[in-house]
Amino acid sequence: MVTQQLPVSAPAPVARRGRDGRAALIYLLPAGFLLAALLAYPIYQLVLISFYDYGQPQAAGAAPLVFLGFDNYAALLQDVQFWTVLAKTVGFAAACVIGSLVVGTALAVLASRVRAVARTLLFLAALGAWSTPAIAGSYVWLFLFDTDFGLVNEALSGIGFTGMAHHSWTFGTFGAFGLVAAEVIWCSFPFVLVTMYAGIKAIPEEVLEAASLDGASTWRSTWTVVLPMVRPLLMIATIQSIIWDFKVFTQIYVMTNGGGVAGRNLVLNVYAYQQAFAGQEYGLGSAIGVVMTLLLLSITGLYVRSQRRSTAWV
Repeated sequence: MVTQQLPVSAPAPVARRGRDGRAALIYLLPAGFLLAALLAYPIYQLVLISFYDYGQPQAAGAAPLVFLGFDNYAALLQDVQFWTVLAKTVGFAAACVIGSLVVGTALAVLASRVRAVARTLLFLAALGAWSTPAIAGSYVWLFLFDTDFGLVNEALSGIGFTGMAHHSWTFGTFGAFGLVAAEVIWCSFPFVLVTMYAGIKAIPEEVLEAASLDGASTWRSTWTVVLPMVRPLLMIATIQSIIWDFKVFTQIYVMTNGGGVAGRNLVLNVYAYQQAFAGQEYGLGSAIGVVMTLLLLSITGLYVRSQRRSTAWV
């Protein structure tokens, strides 16, 4: 007996996701065109200048441009200091990203479980840190950790840590990086807090109640229920933190007085500034900017790809 096999149609969820993707693309196109118009020319100029011997005489029009090709990139890759600064930048940015995500996510979970008054005070304090200009925040932290008049040293020596009296937090490499990382986390975690809190509040109450009825503790329900459901928002917060923290300039420049003693606390942004403006090597500084852009795109792309391939992606 011959049976007729009916054609198999695509599942409805797949078709719905396709329609949603096309609709999202249509809505994003105007903003995409605007961003492309604003970013295309500066990026083009950055790449173009990186191929030339472009110093102060060329910028002033007193000397002709000399095409170097990839010589600026070759000189940069052969510079030992560049690789040292790159390693420090990656380590510093990783500490800032992890710290911002941990502090922001923990406070978001806390905000979702406390009363309205405590939650309001928490958000006011966080938004106050977020709205503080980077320069002002850096100087406040420098005052708090001042060697002679800092409140932190006074408090530590007052409770028995007498060795912390007149301690310099910005002299050593790790101490200075740690202090700057703490300031960066302080002004960055509010974004993670607000983002993750919005995602947590969007979780249906029935899901959390079911986890509670199954005997899951607060920690277990947070780790196995809440975080997987807000994973897309966590990915957005991570990407934003990577971009922000990898490009830190103001805090390092202000709090370490331009990169620390003998450049021990340089990061790529400050290093590029020194090469381009202090050293008047705009071509070399542009090459550093191009390398930074490629590194950020690569790190972000690899992270997004790993998250989308994960079985826990929602």
